[in-house]
Amino acid sequence: MTPEFITGFFFDALKTAVLLAAPMLAASLVTGVLISMFQAATQINEMTLVFIPKMIAIGITLLFFFPWMLQLLVGFTRDLLVHIPAYVR
Repeated sequence: MTPEFITGFFFDALKTAVLLAAPMLAASLVTGVLISMFQAATQINEMTLVFIPKMIAIGITLLFFFPWMLQLLVGFTRDLLVHIPAYVR
């Protein structure tokens, strides 16, 4: 195992983690901004008002992106398991 291999593997793992988290984080960000704009316009300062819409947005996003996320994770895992003999050397 060379330092280049470990760096490349770490980069691939981080890239996969970011790609898996990005859809839910983006949905949460957009929902939070929209609710915050609504709160600023109506001067309703209820902290719990943001929680339920964010959870609903994240759930819908997860349902929509789950097949792609599963395919990405299975591909990463398959590559990891197929290349184990090369990693051991």
